Amino acid sequence: MKKILCLILCLACCDLVAAQTYSLQQLRDSALLRNNAVRAAQHDIRAARQQRSEAFTKYFPNISGTGLWFNADKSMVEMTVDPSEYLASKNIPWNLIPSEMVTMATTVLPAEFIGSLGSLASPITVSMMKNGAIASVTAVQPVFAGGQIVNGNRLAKVGEDVSRLKLQLTKNEVEKTTTQYYWQLLTLQEKEQTVNAVLALLDDIHKDVTAAVKAGVAMRNDLLQVQLRQNDMKSQRLKLQNATALVKMVLAQYCGLRDTAFAVVPPLSQSDYLPELPPTPFGEDGTGQSALGSLPEYRLLEKQVEATKLQRRMEVGKNLPMLGVGAGYNYHNLMDKSFFNPSMGKSHRSFGLIFATVSLPLSDWWGGAYAIKRRKIEQQKAQEQLADHSQLLSIRMQKTWNDVQEALQQIALARQGVEQAQENLRLNRNFYKAGTCRMSDLLEAQLLYQQALDKRSDAYADYHNRLLDYQHAIGQ
Repeated sequence: MKKILCLILCLACCDLVAAQTYSLQQLRDSALLRNNAVRAAQHDIRAARQQRSEAFTKYFPNISGTGLWFNADKSMVEMTVDPSEYLASKNIPWNLIPSEMVTMATTVLPAEFIGSLGSLASPITVSMMKNGAIASVTAVQPVFAGGQIVNGNRLAKVGEDVSRLKLQLTKNEVEKTTTQYYWQLLTLQEKEQTVNAVLALLDDIHKDVTAAVKAGVAMRNDLLQVQLRQNDMKSQRLKLQNATALVKMVLAQYCGLRDTAFAVVPPLSQSDYLPELPPTPFGEDGTGQSALGSLPEYRLLEKQVEATKLQRRMEVGKNLPMLGVGAGYNYHNLMDKSFFNPSMGKSHRSFGLIFATVSLPLSDWWGGAYAIKRRKIEQQKAQEQLADHSQLLSIRMQKTWNDVQEALQQIALARQGVEQAQENLRLNRNFYKAGTCRMSDLLEAQLLYQQALDKRSDAYADYHNRLLDYQHAIGQ
């Protein structure tokens, strides 16, 4: 029998050691590392960084290349030459042309032209551009673009800053949600321990009542009341176990944990479990304006105002002239053979050039004026939102501060309630043993004691949640 008991104890110890435990900080670190919302916000930062790099490339020349090769079914350019008409217009008889000129012409004119000289009545047809190739490379450096490039880069930087602020807000929300789940799970664990303690207390009462019934000094109805209360406690424990399992599943998914075979541990010291009331962030004016600058929500509103201002400037730049300078290199090969010297083969031509461009959007001025007014209205709207939300953020500071103070007072009341309920239970148990108290009074005292313990657990959890809200409200 002793060996079996030792084996059971060893197995229980092994299960306890194998069960993973997490503190609040470990859960926060895991959530900030593995939560999907945080990863999505980090992806947004990387995308904003790439967009900023893309905007920076607009400072450099725009280099483009063009290439074209073609082969048509017939020549795209045809030219007909009639030598007889030309000589007749000059009053030059054909037989008066020197033989040296004819010999020289045979070296520079196409063969089909020379072949047709024998028959002046036959016109000569020359075709070109049946196949060929064109290539060009140009580089254009923007000199003035109405401030669109400069403001575009500033706007891209604002976008990157906004992504970073949104990441901070996401981290705050993840930290807040993780803390809520942690204290919810810790409260459920403590309530389950309370139920187990109450069951142990009811077992002692059950033994006392059973002995009293057998001795004939208590009624069987008292025993039935205790048994009903035991069944009720077992039902509550089952509900708590199911709720605990569900919260573990949610917390594991939210923090990226591998499984749900874990437990949460309370803070190591009493000072961590219930820290002192933090100092108020409000200055002498009592408005908390000094703390607004550290809030990501406030800075996000400031970035919104800055973004609308840059967007208005870019809209103005779209209606200003655009100036650029450039250089290029061109090559073409459009004729099969040189018209003047067939022995030269194909005709090649390449050349370089420099140029300047000026673009003035004349017809866009009408619609552009309305677009600028629209951007100006959006800027005014953003400024008014900044002023309005600043007041709301100050109000949130005051509210969260009041909530922390109230939660701290609730803890003091809950502690006092536990002491009173514990003393009431002790007295009612002694009274019952002395025969001056009914079983219903004793069970009512037990229920009040359990409720006081649960209320204290809820008060601790609510205090820490309120404290985190307050810390986020003042930018800590």
